Amino acid sequence: MDTDKWKISKQLPKYQQIVDVIKGKIANGEWPVGSKIPSQRTLAKTFVVNRSTIITALDELMADGLIEGKMGMGTFVVNNTWTLLATNPPPDWNTYLKSGLYQPSQAIVQEINKDESNKRLIQLSKGELSSDIFPLDKMKLVMQRVTEKMGILGYEEPKGFLPLRQALSNYVKTIGIEASPSSILIVSGALQALQLISVGLLHRGSTVLLEQPSYLYSLHVFQSAGMKLTGLPMDKQGLLPEFIAAQRTQQNKAILYSIPCFHNPTGILMSEERRQELLQVCEEERLPIIEDDIYRELWTSEPPPAPLKARDRHGHVLYVGSLSKTLSPGLRIGWIVGPEPVIERLSDIKMQTDYGSGSISQRVAAEWLASGLYDQYLTSVREQLTIRKKVAIEALETYMSDVATWDVPDGGFFIWLKINAKLSTKELFNKALQKRILLNPGTIYAQESGLYVRLSYAYASLLEIREGIRQMAIIIQDSRSDYLSM
Repeated sequence: MDTDKWKISKQLPKYQQIVDVIKGKIANGEWPVGSKIPSQRTLAKTFVVNRSTIITALDELMADGLIEGKMGMGTFVVNNTWTLLATNPPPDWNTYLKSGLYQPSQAIVQEINKDESNKRLIQLSKGELSSDIFPLDKMKLVMQRVTEKMGILGYEEPKGFLPLRQALSNYVKTIGIEASPSSILIVSGALQALQLISVGLLHRGSTVLLEQPSYLYSLHVFQSAGMKLTGLPMDKQGLLPEFIAAQRTQQNKAILYSIPCFHNPTGILMSEERRQELLQVCEEERLPIIEDDIYRELWTSEPPPAPLKARDRHGHVLYVGSLSKTLSPGLRIGWIVGPEPVIERLSDIKMQTDYGSGSISQRVAAEWLASGLYDQYLTSVREQLTIRKKVAIEALETYMSDVATWDVPDGGFFIWLKINAKLSTKELFNKALQKRILLNPGTIYAQESGLYVRLSYAYASLLEIREGIRQMAIIIQDSRSDYLSM
């Protein structure tokens, strides 16, 4: 519900104004018959009132026959001003919502997605660079250069703006990947790359092997396409290849997805030896690989080992990159590097999906890469991330050394915390939110045992990082005290 501009008036009782707002949403079809309305807690938070005020408003709406509470399920819209008069009921949109191909995100993931736009919260969840790091002046310069050279904007080639693909061909060569522009597809971020692969290359019912925990578990991009996710264990060097054969099912019905550089959520960097071993096993098993390398350039100690794709001599690896983590998620620019027949197939599906990524974004990305500004900028990003990581580690050592364990990552955005407390994931998440701290609990990454948190040091300010970790420690210490006093 968008109530950013909605304010309580002194002319009418608060509950009556809430009734009027909700009636308006029901009457104009924003909340159709059959839809579930937000919880009392959410409504109270949205309207900035006590829950008793919300209960009074809902009671009046129920008395009017517009909404109805269902035990254990919530409150639903059952009528609107027209259906109260009409003889034929309107379409039940709730039925359509349940029939779509895409599975809904987990409830906690949906809540996190909404709260990540709340500027009042300390964002220890956000996998995005802080606005303090964003190179605004350089972006303005690049935009000026682009507009000076810009002509009429039309649809781009199916594989994307050729100068951008040429710039990417030169860029990936610096990390050991030989790829001509014809074997590169421009996509709208790495997520679209995964969507195209799931619908364009995989059989329904295929198995996607991946690290467990993994970022992919918080999405339903593969499951919605009818795929099965099968987790593989990790150690401090990355995914353990010896478990692949045991989990491999039918030929041509499996693919491996991996984040070898500064893995999300654990921050693990796959070693040189492990990469060689993994590629060898996958070649023996004839198992294709999706290498998600979007965090590669965010190293803070030394450059990571060469990508799996750099060692790929038989077209086993589809390489996914993006500017979303390093430069700007708002550009929505990513890329896939792979065998030309695969790229042709995926580019055809992309044209069916959106007819190509935005022309201006592609030109801006091309200018960043071709001008050398991108390489210069990455140096400052690494310096900033090094400072932020140091602050986070110092705060953890000061406040949480007796209640949590962690490894110091060599780059990326994340520290994977294992918390030693008799505290449920939901309880920790809610108590942190009450203190205006947003966390990503390990359960959304399919971390099945123990209490884990993915802590991001990339977005919050240095003061917020320290304060957020201090407040987390208080929550955990209080829970331990409560447990010992029972």
